[in-house]
Parts: sequence; C-alpha cells; structure tokens
Amino acid sequence: MAGTAMVATAVHAETQINFANLSIEELGEIQVTSVSKRAEPVREAPSAIYVITHDDIVRSGARTVPEMLRLAPNLQVQQFSASRYIITARGFNGNEAAQNRTNKLLVLIDGRSVYTPLYSGVYWDMQDVLPADIDRIEVVSGPGATLWGANAVNGVINITTRKSGDSQGGFLEAGGGSRERSISLRYGGRLGENLTYRVYVRDLKADSMGTIAADGSADHDLSRTQGGFRLDWTPASGSALTLLGDVYDGESDNGLAGRNLLARWTRLGDGGAELQVQAYYDRAVRRGVFKVDTYDVDVRHSFDLGARQAVVWGGGFRHS
Repeated sequence: MAGTAMVATAVHAETQINFANLSIEELGEIQVTSVSKRAEPVREAPSAIYVITHDDIVRSGARTVPEMLRLAPNLQVQQFSASRYIITARGFNGNEAAQNRTNKLLVLIDGRSVYTPLYSGVYWDMQDVLPADIDRIEVVSGPGATLWGANAVNGVINITTRKSGDSQGGFLEAGGGSRERSISLRYGGRLGENLTYRVYVRDLKADSMGTIAADGSADHDLSRTQGGFRLDWTPASGSALTLLGDVYDGESDNGLAGRNLLARWTRLGDGGAELQVQAYYDRAVRRGVFKVDTYDVDVRHSFDLGARQAVVWGGGFRHS
C-alpha cells in the first residue's frame, strides 16, 4: 500500500501516515481493528487482512462501495446490472446463483451489519457511503465467526468512516460519465470545544447496462438519494461518544428506502483496557418485496492479561 492515509488507533484518534516512506518493519506496526475487535499491529493480527486506505479510494475514482471493493485482491466482485452486484470471498462467484453464498461474508459499516436476513445476503444497491468520508476498509480473509458471530465464516468487510473532526468545512463534488452521474455535498463544523459534526447529501444515478438478466427480465437503472449526519464528542476524560445516521430513497429493480441510527460509547481504562457499548436501529425496505426492522445492542470489553495475552469478551443481542 502506498500513499497517505488516515489510520485509526485504539483511542479512535487518526494519524496522518505516508505509507510510501515506511519500512517493512514500520508497515507491520500499522494498527488494524477488524481481526480481534481491538487495535493491534497488523504483524500481530492472527488473520490475513488487506486494508483499502482513504487515499486508495480517492485515487481509484470509485463512486460506489462495490467498486471500491474491487481494490481488495481477496474479494471477487461481479456486476450483473447497474444495481446488482455479487461479492464473495474464497471464490464461488461467476453467476447470480452465487448470491446464496454471500451469507457467509459479514459486511459492516461503522459497526452496523448490513446483512438482510430475508435475502441471506447484502443488497449492495442499498449501501452507500460518501467516498471522501471513508477512512479505510479492512477486509479479513477466512473465518472470523469466533468474535464477529453470524455470517463471518468466509471473511469480514469492515467499512469505517472518518471522524467528523477530520472533515470540517464545506465539500462539493460532482462527476459523471456515459452511464453514471453523482453529486455530493457535505459540511462539517463544531458545536463546542470537544463536539464536532458533519452533515451530507448525495445523489447517484446509474443508467442501465442494456443487458437482459438470466431470468429474462430487463436491466434496470439505479437512482438513489441519501443524506446523513455524524456527531463526535471527545471529552478529556478518555471517553468518546459517536452518534450517526442515514436516510435514503431510490429506485432499482424494486423501489428501495431505508434509515438507520447508531450510537456508540467508548471508555478507555488503565493499561490499554477499553469498554465499548453500541446500539443501532436499521430499517431496510424494498417496496413490494420486504420491510425489515433490525435492533442491535453490543457490549465489548478488552484488556491485556500480562505481557503476552490479550482478552476480548462481551455479548450482543439482535432482533429483526
């Protein structure tokens, strides 16, 4: 990985790093969080992991999450229409029948699972993140179910956005081509010394690829408008509170709509200990197909046990 990117540490602070100037030993010290649910050097992470940095995403020109995931060599990304993607790990891709194997790949956006139980997979046309706001995407290859639970058998895709304090001021981006057009507007500011925010709105349109699907149905355009916000409160006491949410509406092969709200509180203790409590609500709607409301609560505690052992324990409850 080359270039400059923002990499998170255990206290959720972000440090500017120029990967091109780092030695192999220094690259091994880069912090990742998706393997053991705690910040650790990538050389000590007990799994194969690939990190797509913020700079990688900006330079690639990718406008959608599936196109960003093409940058990960440990994923297979196949597009069937303007809105329909199949993304798998460990092979088993190549036709739309492969979609029943995506139920073994856990996908998270800022700690919120985007798995749809009625589909047993991820509707990628319902997932959108402003590219300029993504801090990194960590892709774990292989089983992660011991810590992450359901769907984390073939791997974990963990998309993490930047703190609102690192996206201050105004931002306007527009782009287009023969089949795709998008415009994004974002503004970030401060409500106090330790309280920052950002709000955004984004409109994306993708034209039909002019093909006929395997089931004989015509290809469909994709049109989606999404807006959201993020608040970060970081008092000097070692605690951090994050509140974020999104709402979207659009048209694909079916009409789609949804909204979500997530709250996360983190407390740092002595000796690197960390306590995190997270809760979110998510509604996903495909008009005429399904409507799913998901409620999730998760508690995690991590601490060092001696010089060589680290303990991560906790529990969670999810109801759909």
